Amino acid sequence: MATIKDVARLAGVGLGTASRVVTGKGSVSPATAERVRKAIKQLGFRPSHAARSLLSGSSQTIGVYIPVLKGTFYTPILQTIDMELRSSGRHMVVAFGCGLGDERRQAVEGVEFLIDRGCDGLIVMSNQLNDGDIVSLSRKQPNLVVLNRSFESIRDHCFSADHTLGGTLAAQALLKFGHCEFAIISGPATSPDNVARINGFLAELAKRGINPNKVLILQSDFSPEGGWASAEALLASKHKFTALFCANDEMAVGVLSHFQQAGISVPEQVSVLGYDDTQSAEYSAPRLTSVHIPLREVTLNGLYWLLNQCYNSSLKVEREFPISITWRATVAKAPMAKAKRSGK
Repeated sequence: MATIKDVARLAGVGLGTASRVVTGKGSVSPATAERVRKAIKQLGFRPSHAARSLLSGSSQTIGVYIPVLKGTFYTPILQTIDMELRSSGRHMVVAFGCGLGDERRQAVEGVEFLIDRGCDGLIVMSNQLNDGDIVSLSRKQPNLVVLNRSFESIRDHCFSADHTLGGTLAAQALLKFGHCEFAIISGPATSPDNVARINGFLAELAKRGINPNKVLILQSDFSPEGGWASAEALLASKHKFTALFCANDEMAVGVLSHFQQAGISVPEQVSVLGYDDTQSAEYSAPRLTSVHIPLREVTLNGLYWLLNQCYNSSLKVEREFPISITWRATVAKAPMAKAKRSGK
């Protein structure tokens, strides 16, 4: 296999000159450049990714850290990043939480792994990293973007939807259908975006005269298994509710499955509202009404900002991400509201 040295030798130029022609950086006379290009063609020279990195001083890779490599939340994010990078001849390297230590330690080590691999920039998603971690990591790699969280110390590097507003819209959607008895299946209390959506939901109930203290909140882990177990606990609690807000779609899918087994009809007896509007919501049974968080737009704009920093590009970057409700089949009038409307 031909090397850049072979190209330089055949063209009768120095290694630096051949490198400048290959990378397109630096001044080379037209005649000399033409000799190098002929040598490249004659030898069938094709620089490897490692060689291109050495020649250009850039790895042309973006590192991505996510907590877990599963589910319908992170997979579309990875697909969006990969497709966008490949369209410009770049690639991504993915690290995720595994190994020894707690989740915070796993996140720090995962991001440091990406830094050690020479990634030109980093995209980080983690609820476990704190402000001190972010400051320390961004010193090691200033080209760092955080998705779905905000850190005051690097505010310009952060891209997220307004999850407090998302929770507010969730409450408004259920109140619109006459519901006044609620339950919530929450994600982890250590997740800032989860806390924001739950607070937004409860604040809107309080604004409408419903005591948040009368809302039963069960904490789970964002998984379908967690949703199933929480639904089981909710039914066992005998708490009265006509509407259930689940802090993500995957838990809501677990809830729908358990309700079906328990003979609870959705939405005739209980309305269920999810959050994120992922693919699992579209294909659940019944199809799940969900708060639509524009994760693709959040991801793309965070990536565009990062590419501008890494490669001096001028991609347009937006920071406002509208939230809405995707109406499907799991929300209906509260049973009491139906009875009053029919005169029973």
